[in-house]
Amino acid sequence: MENSNEFGTAQVNRVIEESVPGKQVTIAHVIASPVPEVYECLGIDALGAIGILTLSPFETAIIAADIAAKASGVTVGFLDRFTGSVVVAGDVDSVETALEAVTRTLHQVLGFHVAEITRT
Repeated sequence: MENSNEFGTAQVNRVIEESVPGKQVTIAHVIASPVPEVYECLGIDALGAIGILTLSPFETAIIAADIAAKASGVTVGFLDRFTGSVVVAGDVDSVETALEAVTRTLHQVLGFHVAEITRT
């Protein structure tokens, strides 16, 4: 962004952005019937549906994966405690149940702000 000052010289305004993690679930999404390439790219078995979660603080991914696996018959396909990403796979009902359990528990027990569960 450039502006001129009173002397006619250009001033450059700089914006510094930084991420400050709060206690939140930013994405909770169910892909009901992924195309085969999605499974292939993720390196997980095609089980019918995929659930995706992004969380902060990032370590919450460990808690979320545990809750999801205990709540229904899903398989944890991916967990990254450094980015807060969790991917679970299973039949559609199991994936939805897992995401509902994660968002409910994190909200009620740990006071997280949670995104609405979406589905495609």
